Amino acid sequence: MSNLVIYTDGNGAELQALCQDVTDFEVVIKSADEIKEIDKEEVAIAVADMAMDKLKDISMVMKFPVPVLVIADEIPQNLTIRGEAFDYIVSPVEKYELSVRLKNLIKIKELKDKISNISTTDDLTGLHNRKFLLERLESEMSRAKRYGTTVSCILFDLDFFKVVNDMYGYEWGDVLLKKVAEMLANLARKEDVVTRYGDEEFMVILPDTTEENAFIFAERFRRDVERMSFIPAGEEERHPVKISGGIAAYPYMKEVDENANSLIRYAEHALYNAKKRGKNKIVLFSQVNLEY
Repeated sequence: MSNLVIYTDGNGAELQALCQDVTDFEVVIKSADEIKEIDKEEVAIAVADMAMDKLKDISMVMKFPVPVLVIADEIPQNLTIRGEAFDYIVSPVEKYELSVRLKNLIKIKELKDKISNISTTDDLTGLHNRKFLLERLESEMSRAKRYGTTVSCILFDLDFFKVVNDMYGYEWGDVLLKKVAEMLANLARKEDVVTRYGDEEFMVILPDTTEENAFIFAERFRRDVERMSFIPAGEEERHPVKISGGIAAYPYMKEVDENANSLIRYAEHALYNAKKRGKNKIVLFSQVNLEY
C-alpha cells in the first residue's frame, strides 16, 4: 500500500494530523535518515521536514522515485530535488497552502503514472510489458537483498502456438493469448507482476516466494491451461492447449552479483529444459544441467 510518508527530525505529530486532514493517503512518520531508503511501492508522496543541509546532501547523491514536498524555515536557495517532482512550503505550515501544494504534487504523480502505464502496457493482453518487468524485477531483487527474502521468476511459453495460428489464423491466436493472459492475471496475487514477455511468452515475478512455492503456482497454472476450453469458431471440439514453464529464484548463486538479466536467463534455461523434456512441463533452474 502506498502512503504519504513524512521524513522528519522531530516527532511530526502535528504535521501528520494536517496531512491526514487534506489527503486521502495513510500518513506515516519516519526518521529523516530513512528517506535514503525510500521505496516507490510503499511511498506515494514524501514530505521532507528536516534540516536543509541534510536534505541537500541527500539530494546530491540520490534521485527520488516519488514527488517530494520540502518543509523549510525559509525559502531554500540552490535546492534541486532530482525525481518525479518537488515543491516547498515555508513554515509555519498553513493548512490551506499545505493542501494546495500536496494536491498539485498528487496531480503530477497521477499524470506521470498514467503516461508510464501507457508506455509499459502490452496492447493486446493489457498486461505489463518487458520494459516494466525489468524495472520491477530489479526493484524486487533489491528489496529481497535488503530484507533477506526471496523473489521468484516464472517464464511460461505456450506449446505449439504456431499450430493455432496456422490452423485457425492469427485472429484466433490473439484470442488464445488474451484468454491465457486473463487466466494468469486472475491467478496471481496483487503483489505479483504479470507480464507478456514475448509473442507467446508470459513472465511472472513473485515477491517473497521461494522456488518451491513458485513451482506450486506454476504447476497449478499449467493444469488450468491444459483444462481450458478453447474452441475456435466453426469447430465442434476444443483445441488442446498446453504450456511449459521455467522457474528461477533469487538469490541462487550467492557468490555472483545477480541482477534482473541473470535471473531471467536462469528462467530461460529452465524453460528450454522443459521444452527439451517434451513440453507441458514446469522445470526449476536448480534441476537444470547447466550444459544445456
